[in-house]
Amino acid sequence: MELDPNKIYFLPLGGSGEIGMNLNLYHYRGKWLMVDLGITFDQTPGIEVLMPDTNFIEEHAQNLIGIVLTHAHEDHIGAVPYLWSRLRCPLFATPFTASLVRHKLQEAGLTAPLHEIPLSGGVDIGPFTVDFIQITHSIPEPNVLAIRTAAGTIVHTGDWKIDPHPLIGKSTDVKALKKLGDEGVLALVCDSTNVFVPGHSGSEKPIRKNLIDLVSQFPGKRVLIACFASNVARVASCAEAAKANGRFVGLVGRSLHRIDEVARKLNYFKDYPPFLNHHDAGFLDRSDSLIICTGSQGEQRAALLRIAKGEDKHISLEKGDVVIFSSRQIPGNEKAITSLQNLLVRNGIQVVTANDHDIHVSGHPCRDELIQMYSWIRPKIVVPVHGEDHHIQEQAQLALMNNVPFVIAPHNGDLIALTESGAELVDQVPHGRLALDGKKLIPYRGSIMHDRHRLMSTGHALVTLLLKKKGTFSHPPSVLLIGVAEGEQLETLVAHCIGAIEEAFLGLPLEERMNDETIAEATRIATRRILSNYYGKKTLTHVQVYRV
Repeated sequence: MELDPNKIYFLPLGGSGEIGMNLNLYHYRGKWLMVDLGITFDQTPGIEVLMPDTNFIEEHAQNLIGIVLTHAHEDHIGAVPYLWSRLRCPLFATPFTASLVRHKLQEAGLTAPLHEIPLSGGVDIGPFTVDFIQITHSIPEPNVLAIRTAAGTIVHTGDWKIDPHPLIGKSTDVKALKKLGDEGVLALVCDSTNVFVPGHSGSEKPIRKNLIDLVSQFPGKRVLIACFASNVARVASCAEAAKANGRFVGLVGRSLHRIDEVARKLNYFKDYPPFLNHHDAGFLDRSDSLIICTGSQGEQRAALLRIAKGEDKHISLEKGDVVIFSSRQIPGNEKAITSLQNLLVRNGIQVVTANDHDIHVSGHPCRDELIQMYSWIRPKIVVPVHGEDHHIQEQAQLALMNNVPFVIAPHNGDLIALTESGAELVDQVPHGRLALDGKKLIPYRGSIMHDRHRLMSTGHALVTLLLKKKGTFSHPPSVLLIGVAEGEQLETLVAHCIGAIEEAFLGLPLEERMNDETIAEATRIATRRILSNYYGKKTLTHVQVYRV
């Protein structure tokens, strides 16, 4: 694949056609620059984390000159500790993001060149000059990136919104964004998450007052608030709600403690006394505590689900206690969240969500904010990312309606040339997903996951044959059925399988009884026929043949 060194190319390997798992690449003058390296979560049993397959850029790793991280959400930085050792290039981030990434690398036993960029700072990375511009989002220090080259400037928004009253950090640097527009912007690569939502996403400021008022309605009861750990402003609002109602704050969940540590280090929590840890919070009287916990998305290993199941050693809920979900449902998590909330309700716990009270505000731009960004930046091209296909197509239409000359709706793997005459799809590169399976990364669409899905849907039959060298049975066939039947039905089914196997074996010509592969295939067919007649599925069947 030959690329014109004088053109800018954009290549998403994650985050286009899906929400989460962001990985975007830019190519210019023979060099690649990566923006973000994130994960997404999965409900497949045994698999919790997915991340982009980086095989393509690994093949060009000698020309990968840096990874720039826009902000510290997991869908933008979460894959760094798993994939950095495959890429081995410098990392660039502002202080809050850099602190969290540093912790992740240390836990993984990695030492990487991590360059901390000051707020509103910039850095030269090969043929790219990258300026960090302050924006607002639901985490400290989100950044719009102005990626400058001799062939034009790309504005990469990362995740953003326009919050006129941010409670943590500074307001959007509108002056810097307008200046970019005045200088001329070739392309705007932009968040699409809330493109279907009219108006503005709203400010965090009224959410704080609403939480204070809501907590006041539950005197004498234990109150838990589940929220995203990374939403430092929301954690601060919960602390204000506790303070206003005479309660002490306890944190439950490893990620909350990590965020608290970094936020205090950078003075984002300087107005709050230290929060109680998990152990100490459990000793407080129910009416004196406000517990902030992780698990608002129903995650299997998060704090709230353990508490709801009564499995937590320190925090317990009683009938009449209250759990407030100060968060939104991330697409794909609806079933897990509903199951968690139903469990709480069955146990007599009052559940309050953003559908009941105005206690959450999105961190992503709605339609009017997108239009405002277009007017500031005035790009020649808009490239919608960070959304499912219908989000991306809708933002493409919105940009055209607002006088953007060119748009292109990318999919993961699309190699796109960005030029003054527009955007052009020039190639498709291999892409996919990797799944974290225990400590190993495996292809999400590979044979391992295929077999696991088969096991989940059909069960497993393992047949062992012990044969004499003369071609007769040394012992009766052994049949192990997993996930197929139970009790007396299992015993009957095993007996039928053994009978069918023996019949199939005796039906083979004598010379074929000396061929292990022929015997194994006849046994497999006979076993699957019995099981298919039993419950109408083609059970995953393996046969082992041994000669004694």
